[in-house]
Amino acid sequence: MSFSCPLCHARLMRSEKSFICPQGHQFDMAKEGYVNLLPVQYKRSRDPGDSAEMMQARRAFLDAGHYHPLRETVAGILKEILPESAAAILDIGCGEGYYTAMFADVAREKGAETYGLDVAKVAIRAAAKRYSQVVFCVASSHRLPFDDESMDAVIRIYAPCKAEELARVVKPGGWVITVTPGPRHLMELKGLIYNEVHLHASHSEQLAGFALKQELSVAYDMSLKGEEAVALLQMTPFAWRAKPEVWETLAKQAEFCCQTDFSIHCWQRED
Repeated sequence: MSFSCPLCHARLMRSEKSFICPQGHQFDMAKEGYVNLLPVQYKRSRDPGDSAEMMQARRAFLDAGHYHPLRETVAGILKEILPESAAAILDIGCGEGYYTAMFADVAREKGAETYGLDVAKVAIRAAAKRYSQVVFCVASSHRLPFDDESMDAVIRIYAPCKAEELARVVKPGGWVITVTPGPRHLMELKGLIYNEVHLHASHSEQLAGFALKQELSVAYDMSLKGEEAVALLQMTPFAWRAKPEVWETLAKQAEFCCQTDFSIHCWQRED
C-alpha cells in the first residue's frame, strides 16, 4: 500500500526519503516523517487548515480526556467491523492525531496500516512527531492521494470529503465511519455567543454507493476548568464569532458545565 501522485494519480514509489511517480513527480519526506502531497495549485490559502494556536488548543483539550468516550466508541466500532484481512485504514481530517493513534492500535491487531490525512501542515507535523506508528500526509480531503479500492475503512470526524472520493478509495464491502455534531452539542458554549441558540440540524447526509448500516449517539456532560473551556472554544468554529468578553468570562470560570452530543454513522460500500 502506498500513496498515489496528487498530480497525475500514478502510484508513488518510496525511494529513501522521497516518493516518486513514473512521470517524475517527486515528494520529499519531512524530517518529522510525513509527506506533503498538497501541490500549491490545490491550496486555497497560503497555510490552509487550522492555525498553530487552534492545533495547540485542541491538543491540550483532547489530552485532558474530555472527548475520550468518543474516541473509545469509534475505536470499538472499528474493531468490530474491520475484517481480519484488512490492509489499510484512513483517518481524514486527523489533526494532531489524537483519534488516529487509537485507530492505529485497532488496525495493527488486524495487520493493517493506518494513514492520517489533514490539510493543515502544522497539525500533521505535530502528529508525525508524536505517533510514529501512523503514516501521515498533508493532502486535500477532496483529492485523496490513494489508489482506487485501497482502503478497508475510512474514519471522518467532522471532516469534509466528497462522496465520490470515498466511493473511489474504499474497497467493496469496506466502511466509512462519520462523526458529526448531534442536535445539542455544546449548547452552553453557543449560548454565550449567540442571542438565539438553535439545535444542530438532524443528520441528512447521503453517501452515494454506500448503505447506512448503523447509527448511534454519544452524549454526556463535561465539567471544565476556565482554561479548558477557552481551549474548547478555540478549537470550534464558534471562536470566530466570540466577542472578547466571552473569552474573558470563560477564562474566569472555576467550573463550566457543557454537554456533548455526537452523531456516529457507519456506512458500508456496496459491491
